[in-house]
This record gives sequence, C-alpha cells and structure tokens, in this order.
Amino acid sequence: MAQSFSFASLFSFVSLTLSILVNYGYASSSCYSSILSFGDSLADTGNLLHLSADSNKHYHFALPPYGETYFHGPTGRCSDGRLIIDFIAEDLGLPYVTPYIGSNNFGKGVNFAVVGATALDSSFYAERGIKNPFTNASLGVQLGWFKKMLPSPCHTSSDCKELLGNSLVLMGEIGGNDYNHALLADKLLDEIQTFVNPVINAIAVTINELIKHGATTLMVPGNLPIGCSAAYLTKYNSSNEEDYDPVTGCLIKFNKFAQYHNEMLQLELNQLRELHPEVTIIYADYYNAAMQFYSAPEKYGFIKGALTACCGGGGPYNYNPSVACGTRPATVCEKPSTYANWDGLHLTEAAYKIIFKGLFEGLYTTPQINSLCGSVAVA
Repeated sequence: MAQSFSFASLFSFVSLTLSILVNYGYASSSCYSSILSFGDSLADTGNLLHLSADSNKHYHFALPPYGETYFHGPTGRCSDGRLIIDFIAEDLGLPYVTPYIGSNNFGKGVNFAVVGATALDSSFYAERGIKNPFTNASLGVQLGWFKKMLPSPCHTSSDCKELLGNSLVLMGEIGGNDYNHALLADKLLDEIQTFVNPVINAIAVTINELIKHGATTLMVPGNLPIGCSAAYLTKYNSSNEEDYDPVTGCLIKFNKFAQYHNEMLQLELNQLRELHPEVTIIYADYYNAAMQFYSAPEKYGFIKGALTACCGGGGPYNYNPSVACGTRPATVCEKPSTYANWDGLHLTEAAYKIIFKGLFEGLYTTPQINSLCGSVAVA
C-alpha cells in the first residue's frame, strides 16, 4: 500500500509540474524550434520602442497604460497586453519573440516587425505625398535586417537552412499600414485600391526570398476588418445608415476593401504554393477570426462592445487623433477585457487571444495549422 501511494504521489507531482510548465510557456513543442516574424504593430514586440530611444523620439505606446494587463508596463506592444505572436509563442512552448533592435540573442527566434511599417518602401508613398509618421522600416528593410542577422545564429548555409527549416515564419500582418496611412491622410479609396497589387507583390517577393534561404513553413495573415476600427468609424462618420453593417455597426466599404486585399493575397499565395510545393504556406484569416466578436461581442465577453476604444480621447468611439492613448487628457477603461478595441487602431489582449484561438484551435487558417503541428495549451 505504501509503495502504491508513492507511485501515485510521484505521478501527481509530475503531472502538476508538466501542467505548470505548459501553462507558463516552458514546455517544448517538437514542431518548431523558433519563430521569425515580419510585420507592423500587430506583431512588433519592441523594435520601434528601441529605435525611438536611439533617435530621441517619443511615442505614446511607450507610456502607460500600454502593457498594463499582462506585462504591467509598456514593452513596445500596441496593446494592453499580449499580441497574437505572443500567444503563438506560448502555444508552441517557445519564449516570447525577441525584437531584432537592441538584441543579439536570436536562438529561439527574432522579430523584425515595426509599428507603422508598410509592405512598400517609403519612397512609394513619398512620391504620392503620403507620410509615414512612425518609421521607414518597410518589409524590404526588415528583410535586409534578416539577412544581416543570419551570420549570428548560423555559420554555414546548411546551418541557415536548418534554422529556417525548423522555424515558423510569420509574414505579417503586413500591408494594413500601406492603406491606413493613405486613408487617414484623406486619399480616396479608388486611388488606394491601385496600391493592392504592388503591396501583394512586395509580400510575395519577401516570401520567395525567405524560401530561398530555407524557410519551409510560413504563415501569412490577411488584413483585419478595418471598417470596424474606431479610428475609421470616427474619421468617416456618416449620417447615412446604409454605410453601416446593421449587424456589426462597421463601415461596409472599408471592410469590403479589406476583403479585396485578402482575396488578392490568397490568389497570390495559391500561385506561390504551386511554385513551391515542398513549402507549407498558411493563410491566416484574421478578418473572419475577428468578425466572430464584431458580430457578437457579448458572446465573447465584450460587454462594452467591440467598436469603442478602451483607451482614448473621447468622442462616440472614444477615439481622438489629437489625444492619443497614454497622453493627457486621454482616459482608460477599468477592465480592458470587456473591450475589443484598445486605442482606436489596435485591439486588446482579450481580442487578440480570440483571433489566436480562431487560428490555432479553429478553422481560420488554410491549411489548418492545428493539423500540421502539435502544440501546448495556452492558459
């Protein structure tokens, strides 16, 4: 009896230990050994924060209440807490992905994403009178950083092939700011629609380059439903009820534009799959994963709705471009988890977690990533 009790106790102890390791992200998945990330503020874990420190520029996302929910302070993430990339890292049993700027330890992955980044180079927008208020770190610049970084974790081309072959490459989200900067600068939607093909081509060029260097699994997100953004709802406020989706309250024409981008992106990814049949190219449907809570916010715990910002400078959607979250006299809600929108342009940790679960536990990836790779549970 004593021996039986001992084995039972040992089993319980081991089970508890494994549970703790899994829930806090220390368990190891055999599928990917690292994450390589490119993109913009939906994925930046600190690059622009480090760049701004070097240039003496000050951005509001470097101030409280950013990061308050999980990290208990600003980290450079444009949210109150974790982003989709953070939940992916936890799910794969990997550390949070290290920003490229300010780090030289890339053993478990590296993040090149930068707040405000575009797929197209800044010269494209300068020629059209469109200013990027944050950065010139376009997708091409990020690819250059990647190539510069390679000698650090690998010493031979075979090392690099192995590194990339065992990595999950997150290609974005990228492209949203190519349209955001233009739309918020009062450019017409018809003109901006001509940007879509060049944006998709820039993404495809980068994917081909990464495959050439050894990438074998890439996840490529589409754009979010921008017509549901507090920033767009504020700027393009309309007295015409027909401009709004009767179910979600989102602006129809901007969501249709996001869907157009996503359709063009998926067509390009299909061509890339034909060109590289040995590579797994996953489309991540951010749009429809997010539409879950835009269509039924209370079902997902957003009792304050999905359209109004938790942190902002007032107005119908608590968004004022002149009073950014983190600056005075902006206010912040008591419970960010009851809001889907964080600061007018970005989502709360709670919303990002729902999108993540839609991707890794649901049906919002093509092919479904949960059929390709085992994972560990995210608490």
